Amino acid sequence: MSYSGRVKQSSGTLLYRKSATGLEVLLVHPSGAYNRASPWGIPKGIPDEGEALEAAARRETWEETGIQVTGPLVPLDSIDYQKSKKRVFCFAGELPGGAEPKCASWEIDGAELLQLDEARKRIHPDQAAFLDRLERLLGK
Repeated sequence: MSYSGRVKQSSGTLLYRKSATGLEVLLVHPSGAYNRASPWGIPKGIPDEGEALEAAARRETWEETGIQVTGPLVPLDSIDYQKSKKRVFCFAGELPGGAEPKCASWEIDGAELLQLDEARKRIHPDQAAFLDRLERLLGK
């Protein structure tokens, strides 16, 4: 899959780790005063012209959180935002061992590993389907 340039698209990752307290996922919060009340979401961004969606997801995660995703990723398909109709592609993978998320870009003001229940409260409603798909993928 690669970016076609026709439809406004973005691509990101839903990184996870299994801990003693359950499943945790990495979410980020967009920066800026106008985003103060905005929901959290997966680290994502617009693919460069001709860039494969998975490559864009890895790059955007690195740029936003400082986490370099080198392991395998599994596609979780896409969602369309109800209001803007923007399409978001998501790839799931395990958080690299020892990786700690941080705000590595001006684009975000928060990067946290959240328990699945807390992630459901914070995530953009249109992106919640990615959490459901991850649970199915992991047999939860």
